[in-house]
Amino acid sequence: MNVEIIGTNAGAVWTALSDAAATLDTKQIKKATKLKDKELYAALGWLAREGKVTLAPTEDGKEVLVTLA
Repeated sequence: MNVEIIGTNAGAVWTALSDAAATLDTKQIKKATKLKDKELYAALGWLAREGKVTLAPTEDGKEVLVTLA
């Protein structure tokens, strides 16, 4: 996986969040984007580093809730 692919995947995650206009958990994002775990978390790291998303654990701690910043 290279930087271009991670950037493209980050764009797909951002689009999924924007289209949903809501907070999504990682399962919902994976379903919307068809990304694998490794690809999803790299994309989320990219977006978090740029300050474009906020991340929070679910109450049970098994998923991550993602919201556009």
